[in-house]
Amino acid sequence: MKINKILIVDDEKNIRMTISQALSDMDVQTETAVNGEEALLKLKDANFGLVLLDLRMPGMDGMEVLAQLSIDRPDIRVVIITAHGTIDSAVEAMKLGVVDFIQKPFTPKEIRDLVSTMIKRETLKKGKNQDYETCLELAKKCVNNRHFEAAEEHMKKAISLDTYRPEAYNFLGALCEIRGDILKGQKYYRVSLSLCPTYKPARFNLGRSTGSNKPGMDKKIMFNGKAGK
Repeated sequence: MKINKILIVDDEKNIRMTISQALSDMDVQTETAVNGEEALLKLKDANFGLVLLDLRMPGMDGMEVLAQLSIDRPDIRVVIITAHGTIDSAVEAMKLGVVDFIQKPFTPKEIRDLVSTMIKRETLKKGKNQDYETCLELAKKCVNNRHFEAAEEHMKKAISLDTYRPEAYNFLGALCEIRGDILKGQKYYRVSLSLCPTYKPARFNLGRSTGSNKPGMDKKIMFNGKAGK
């Protein structure tokens, strides 16, 4: 899959313009849609490789669009854009092959970096000499293709390369939740936190899965992130 044509779906004009301008100097084409219904119509008529999809929109929301895409165009990569996302939405999105999320407000650089990462991810292939970061990206590529067992294997390989980083343990916890093993997922979140007590993704995931998160707590999508952020 080549990510050279991108559809930006958001009901906010400023967001559509910001993303379009941010990607204007990259080797990609962009089009926009103001809601989920328009997005599905455009996706029927053009060969898009990536959709930047707002989660909350009037009428058909992002999750409904994603569910339809998973049936009609499972090959398309999707980034969820949200200012209101919850981890429960993220778990459902991940089941549908989405592992990339960005939260408003974001900078043009963050959008460019994310799209660049996704383009590079598509070229990755399994090999013998993989580093930790490559294993993480290969696992995400597997999730994009709904190959969850293979994603777990890449995460376990990452852990074998560096047992002291929290990201892979947190991601394994999320994969456990996808297959319904919440208790095992919580164990992985605790291991992640034992390695880095300030790692917010694991701390949020553990609190959410145990029901101990406080009302109003930051609800960023917590499948990935940098330690201490």
